[in-house]
Amino acid sequence: MSKTFTSKKIKIVIAEDHTILREGLKALLSSNPDFEIVGEAKDGTEAIRSVNNLRPDIILMDLSMPKMSGMSAIVEIKKRYPETKILVLTIHDIEEYVLETLRAGADGYVLKDANHEELLLAIKTVLAGKSYLSPDISKKVIHGYLEGKKGLKTDSSWDTLTQREREVLKLIAEGNKNKEIADILFISAKTVEKHRANLMKKLDVHNVQSLTAFAIERGLISG
Repeated sequence: MSKTFTSKKIKIVIAEDHTILREGLKALLSSNPDFEIVGEAKDGTEAIRSVNNLRPDIILMDLSMPKMSGMSAIVEIKKRYPETKILVLTIHDIEEYVLETLRAGADGYVLKDANHEELLLAIKTVLAGKSYLSPDISKKVIHGYLEGKKGLKTDSSWDTLTQREREVLKLIAEGNKNKEIADILFISAKTVEKHRANLMKKLDVHNVQSLTAFAIERGLISG
């Protein structure tokens, strides 16, 4: 049954790596008597842990975070706790990000330049069991279909990568070694090495520098 604003407080977790933005969201939402901020997370791994320990009704999820990205965290959270609502709050407004995020299981997508009223509407909408897209995002997605686009179904090398391979790519580009990546993603170092080999083969690159350059080009990390 969907949550309403007439019973107990709505439990919220905020996953955002920028402290000032996270604190701002916390202050803004805490002023609403219907909400209770029960946890915060600075990366995808912490977001998963917070949902596991706190069982919030909804998590506000940034996409670009260190270690495990918001995208991978969405997949893991929905796999383990499908009843938890996930509202993405991000700067990314291109169709590719939107479609990929929704396919990962997100319930809503809001841009960070949204005002308080829109954020509140988005939270209420996803808690009611419906999907929410910022108006500008909806226009872009609809325009993409009208123009005959296929969304993410392209022939680029990026689209040949699995979600796990993209996560490993991001962590490699951030300078993590195989053992560190294995610990972050809860997989074996041997599996990480296999993903690394697949990445180099699919992207036709032969060193970490080239992988890092590709990750920067795709916006996985800052240059």
